Amino acid sequence: MAKGKVKVGIIGSRFEADIHAESFKILPDEAEVVAIASPTPGNAAAMAKRHGIPRVFTDYREMLKEPDIEMITITAPNRLHAQMTIDIANAGKHVVCEKPLCVTLEEADEMIDVCNRKGVLLNYAEELFFTPKYVKAKEMADQGAFGRVHYVKQAEKHFGPHSDWFWDPQEAGGGAFADLGCHGIAFVWWFLGRPGIKSVYAQMNTQVHGDRTEGDDETHCIIEFDNGAIGIVENSWATRGGMHDTIEVRGSHGLTSADLHRGNALPTYSENGFAYAVEKAPSTKGWTYPVFDELYNYGFPQEMQHFARAVRGKEAPICTGEVGRVVQEVLYAGYASAALGQKIHLPFRPKGITSPISLWKNADLARRALGK
Repeated sequence: MAKGKVKVGIIGSRFEADIHAESFKILPDEAEVVAIASPTPGNAAAMAKRHGIPRVFTDYREMLKEPDIEMITITAPNRLHAQMTIDIANAGKHVVCEKPLCVTLEEADEMIDVCNRKGVLLNYAEELFFTPKYVKAKEMADQGAFGRVHYVKQAEKHFGPHSDWFWDPQEAGGGAFADLGCHGIAFVWWFLGRPGIKSVYAQMNTQVHGDRTEGDDETHCIIEFDNGAIGIVENSWATRGGMHDTIEVRGSHGLTSADLHRGNALPTYSENGFAYAVEKAPSTKGWTYPVFDELYNYGFPQEMQHFARAVRGKEAPICTGEVGRVVQEVLYAGYASAALGQKIHLPFRPKGITSPISLWKNADLARRALGK
């Protein structure tokens, strides 16, 4: 097995790519970014200059030819994840794929299969598995602090994504539920110990951004687990005031809750404004809650360090393609549920669905997926 720092290449050059690059710099002992690839003119070069990345490519397939690169992170639009993963695996390199894993269940299965056959890791980039506050809550739950945990809620809300492609369901596979719900689905399932999923019930609307998207911008989802516990996933692209990310946990003998931003923020009032407060905040005038050590408190550097250590065999992977596959099935069920106004029981694995949101936009398709 190779030794030393894992050499990393990044596909993409926008918001999430910047997070990956900065995260590897925050915890640099295990890995270093040596290349970036993006087809957007000038973007890769600009990002390489910001982060001191030595190699720049406009075609990620050229980057895959670099023999020293061992792991590639994907921050491209969702519809590209599957083909990129397959290409990376066929090049013999490990994969870190941003959420959601892909667009269809067939893609998820192929991605997992190809990576297994090629002997490379398919890491699913779910940072909530590494967020310090949330990890502490799970640690307490696993120690019995709350007795039998029967309720876990995760909510993520803001006023919309950074990049234009998120607004296009053909690129993203869905709206706020696909973009943000994938976090909550993975989180409540993981927090409860990865139990079987019994059913999914969801309600969703386009409340504010109908001029920008045909996708959902506000969603509520209830997940019923085989062990009787309930997971609640609440998401919004229609909530002003910057990023809101919270959890609630209830058990037979206790409870806890956490607000990802407020506990490490500085309550601030400014009539002049300043450079940056928190992700998604549109302004820094008036009352704001600027955060510090933002990426670390999200868990991004810890996540990337774990993936690098997994490549070296120092840690067993805890967030793999199989996690993304579970999320993908719940996304399918959630969109179908919202279309039909009923619980969808799992397993729910309809064939030939072009994207999860297609089940919401076409109730007849959702009925046929249920065999009705």
